[in-house]
Amino acid sequence: MARALGAAGHRVLTVGSDDVRIRAAAVEAGHGATPLVSDLSSLDSVRELEVTVRDLGIEGIDGVIHLVGGWRGAKGIEDQTDEDWDSMERTAVTTLRNVSRVFYSHLEASPHGRLAMVSSTTAAAPTAAAASYAAAKAAAEAWTLAVADGFRRAQSGNAGNPDAPDEQHSAAVVFVVKALVDSAMREAHPERRFPGFTDVEELATAAVALFEQPAATLNGQRILLAK
Repeated sequence: MARALGAAGHRVLTVGSDDVRIRAAAVEAGHGATPLVSDLSSLDSVRELEVTVRDLGIEGIDGVIHLVGGWRGAKGIEDQTDEDWDSMERTAVTTLRNVSRVFYSHLEASPHGRLAMVSSTTAAAPTAAAASYAAAKAAAEAWTLAVADGFRRAQSGNAGNPDAPDEQHSAAVVFVVKALVDSAMREAHPERRFPGFTDVEELATAAVALFEQPAATLNGQRILLAK
């Protein structure tokens, strides 16, 4: 993702909770990606992140591509554990809530503000085995669509200026995948076909395209990338 956005000419900040890993990833991404450390599940940490961004001389953030999350499953409903739910709620929902609240004003003020999160097809078609995962993804989708409504109300749907509403310039979207795959996974399992999986390169291309399409077309959309 960072490599694709950097190649498209964007200044990229990558954020992770592990200093060593996020620095290594930024070096691999190239294009001058700047690694920053933050615990996105902590609102205070995200607020400190905003201060760090401003200290870099960056007055506004134009895009947030939220890639935090993970998979936890079970056999059915009865063995869905509290530990799994707490983990999914923290990584898939709380991190998104924190980042979008702290940087909402940045994205709403930007002439091309974009917020995107990655969801799963299971959110719309949940299974018993993936109950906690699907519920967390559904909650994250709902939050993202609520952000989209906030953008719409402040811009094209501005009731305070009905004769000359602002043109929509900020958008929040949901990317929907079955699962993600990369070259390392394919090399490790050459016998697998990964049916229905979305390559991370395709996801990155879709993220870059967000900044090339009209916000009015994008805002509030669930963009299906699953095969």
